[in-house]
Amino acid sequence: MKIALAIIIALAVMLVGSSLYTVKETEQVILTQFGKPIGEPVTEAGLKFKIPFVQQVNPIEKRILEWDGNPSNMPTKDKLYIAVDLFARWRITDPLQYFLRLRDERSAQSRLDDILGSETRNAVAKHELIEIIRTTKDRKPLRDASLSDTDLATLGNLVPIRKGRALVEKEIFNAAAAKVGVFGIELLDIRFKRINYNESVRPKIYDRMISERRQIAERFRSEGNGEAARINGSRERDLNKVRSEAYKAVEEIRGEADAKATEIYAKAYNSSDASRDFYEFQKTMDMYKSVIKDNTTLMLSTESEAFKFLKGMSPD
Repeated sequence: MKIALAIIIALAVMLVGSSLYTVKETEQVILTQFGKPIGEPVTEAGLKFKIPFVQQVNPIEKRILEWDGNPSNMPTKDKLYIAVDLFARWRITDPLQYFLRLRDERSAQSRLDDILGSETRNAVAKHELIEIIRTTKDRKPLRDASLSDTDLATLGNLVPIRKGRALVEKEIFNAAAAKVGVFGIELLDIRFKRINYNESVRPKIYDRMISERRQIAERFRSEGNGEAARINGSRERDLNKVRSEAYKAVEEIRGEADAKATEIYAKAYNSSDASRDFYEFQKTMDMYKSVIKDNTTLMLSTESEAFKFLKGMSPD
């Protein structure tokens, strides 16, 4: 009797245990009967009931999930092969549709690999590399606060773009969201994690970058040489102007001084006959100093004004 009672109690516990299940806050549940879904998805957390041994509980994640794709090589519109690494965020919004089409998260990740990889390849092939690298189409080159707009214009501008990386990401998102929606999945976001040149084309890209930088350096160097020549020309012109103005000022001062001295001499030597004779004598002596040198031979007329002071001089 006791054995039968114990068996009945054990069966009752097993029956109750198999008819109860718990739904967590982070999950939702699909009940299946003989492998087929029945009823609506259970989305509220708590203790729930099911038909024991017949119905099975299939938990489905309710939280935001991560998709992290493998880097893959793909060509851009300008025929450059790049390695693109993406990541995305998604969640299950229709658990019944998700269960019917995919069953589990592993299948969902595989399908996301196909869809997101395909849409990324299509988007990259439609845009040039600069469109994928640049973050915004309104970006401007950095400038020094001391540079004017005219100076900035001579430094060159960044390559113009039409979209930029953010809009390319949005384009991939819009195309992929519609395709994953049929699986009961909502795509929340997609971003480029890393973009790098393919190993096979990286040396060519670096060579081209070096060549472009050299061209820019040569342009800056030629502009610098031109500016240096302009500055030197301006300096020489200003220096010649200063010199000419200084020479003019010196000559004016000298002329005024000579005129003043001549006026003073004239007043001094015109005061009497004796002063005039002394002036004549002094000027003649000055002339002798400048004309008569060592081994100088003079041929003067006896009637010459210059000779009248020499003919009365003794050899001593």
